[in-house]
Amino acid sequence: MAVTPVGNPYVESSDLVANYPGASEALAERIDIVGVNPFADSAARATAIPSPTEGMMSSLNDTDAVQRYDGATWKPVGGKVLQVLSVTKVDSFATTSGSFIDITGLTASITPSSVSSKILVLGKIATNLRNNDIVGTVQLLRGATVIGGGTAASSRPSAMSTSMGNPVKTGDLSINFLDSPESTSSQTYKMQAKVSGGTIGVNTTGSDVDNGNLPRTSSTITLMEISA
Repeated sequence: MAVTPVGNPYVESSDLVANYPGASEALAERIDIVGVNPFADSAARATAIPSPTEGMMSSLNDTDAVQRYDGATWKPVGGKVLQVLSVTKVDSFATTSGSFIDITGLTASITPSSVSSKILVLGKIATNLRNNDIVGTVQLLRGATVIGGGTAASSRPSAMSTSMGNPVKTGDLSINFLDSPESTSSQTYKMQAKVSGGTIGVNTTGSDVDNGNLPRTSSTITLMEISA
């Protein structure tokens, strides 16, 4: 007569009914290890599984993320886009400031599901410069930290710029950057702008005789969480 030991999740047809509780317990244990267990959030998971085993899988309802425990931390499964957030600015903004100020409406926040996740930031800014021989500049920040650019050494800019020699110049500036915040706290990304000797507008219109009255497209900032 075969006897199903604890740890073997399969019950043989010749097993006695008395062996079923042990087999059921083993099956439940195996499901906990290899199954994908749902939790409301990471805090609920930590309460339910204070000492996870390497190879355990879980899904988090708050971020819709599937994660695997690697023996040290919970990591997203698979090198894929976990979440996408986008903000579109349709109203206008203009400044004559020579120092960087926030472009109102071009701010977005995202909460990474893992410290190993990266955030791909895609920014498009519809700009308009007014006056002669001026330079308009925009930059990307995470919180109060400027990201996405080089250093001031060797004239490497830390922001994107556009310049002009005519009364009006319009065009789109793009900033794309793969950021590594290394945090599961909410991260806020925003755009700032400054100008030298004139006005820089976002989503505004131009009006010189060469270009006519040029309508501006919308500006956007999109955040994508990418699993490691």
